[in-house]
Amino acid sequence: MVQIPVYLDNQATTPVDPRVRDAVLPFLNLEFGNPHSRDHAFGWRAADAVRQARSSVAELVNADDDEIVFTSGATESCNLALRGIAKAETGSRNRIVTLATEHPAVLETVRDLAKSGFVAVVLPVGPDGIVDLGRLETELNDRTLAVSIMAGNNEIGVVQPLAEIGAMCGRSGVVFHTDATQAMGRMDVDVDVWQADLLSLSGHKMYGPKGVGALYVRHGCSLGPVFTGGGQEFGLRPGTVPVHLVVGLGEASNLAVDCWNEDAGRLTALTNRLKDGLMESCPGIRFFGSMEERLPGSLSIGLPGWPAQAVIARISKRIAVSTGSACSSDSSEPSVVLRALGLDPETAASGIRVSLGRFSTQRDVETALEVFSELPLGGLPSCPTRDSI
Repeated sequence: MVQIPVYLDNQATTPVDPRVRDAVLPFLNLEFGNPHSRDHAFGWRAADAVRQARSSVAELVNADDDEIVFTSGATESCNLALRGIAKAETGSRNRIVTLATEHPAVLETVRDLAKSGFVAVVLPVGPDGIVDLGRLETELNDRTLAVSIMAGNNEIGVVQPLAEIGAMCGRSGVVFHTDATQAMGRMDVDVDVWQADLLSLSGHKMYGPKGVGALYVRHGCSLGPVFTGGGQEFGLRPGTVPVHLVVGLGEASNLAVDCWNEDAGRLTALTNRLKDGLMESCPGIRFFGSMEERLPGSLSIGLPGWPAQAVIARISKRIAVSTGSACSSDSSEPSVVLRALGLDPETAASGIRVSLGRFSTQRDVETALEVFSELPLGGLPSCPTRDSI
């Protein structure tokens, strides 16, 4: 019998909650109507399902229903946010400020916009992964169009001081976008508390389906469409809305509203047990990023003398973890995020992301501790060959 590894890579994706699956299934069968068909009951029922889902996502982030735009996921949402504000800008603001630890959906988009006349300002972070608010404030002036800083980091789980950042942007008349993908279902997300003008999220990071996400657009924040071809989604995202995926995102949002606090408490306890156990069984282990300001369930670790790929090759049959962002996991280069913390290449190359989720158990944590404790620390050279793994 093939042994299924314990899944500890919930920052890459989460399993679909059975309650989400049950909500989706009817819209793959009898309820197949096009929500934009206005002339019959099939379209009416589909449109009503989309309206309900939009309301659920809005409630999750404390927004109005008509401030939610459905997309294919957070990458598209980040692109629509940043390219949209750039396209809509007709004045002299042309500077977009972000962090060196952002997801490629933001960093690559900002750098691409720099090719067309915008100025990309990529700020460093401290060794804890947190932005220097004083440094950020010096970058906010009458030429600054937008700031894009994620809520919780996708590799190290560090949470940024969003309320302070949002207030700072508001005082300077700067648009504030946050990629809140990893935060959804793990912490309280409130666009008013954060003073966010734009917020990106994705279904599959919050126990919903892949292929669907949303962008929150505050009333009065002007965006130009990135795609053309229809008037759907308030003219910002043309194309037929995938009802089954949107329904799944809506149900995942309902569950996040109901469960995030309980989930966060349980995940914090499990993470603390994992951290304490690793400190006992793995001498010299390093934890990357702030240990205080972080998402529940998230750990970024490095084992002395062990490149991450060597560790993963040893343990992958028993536990599933990753080297960092799933969007760049095929790269052989050390993590950009860990390098941005000031780590040398060898230390950055040791980084392993361990992330628990709603369905993680105490037994999963104990299995992980057992697996890590069995590694012969110090028994491998710093750069082992494939044959030696």
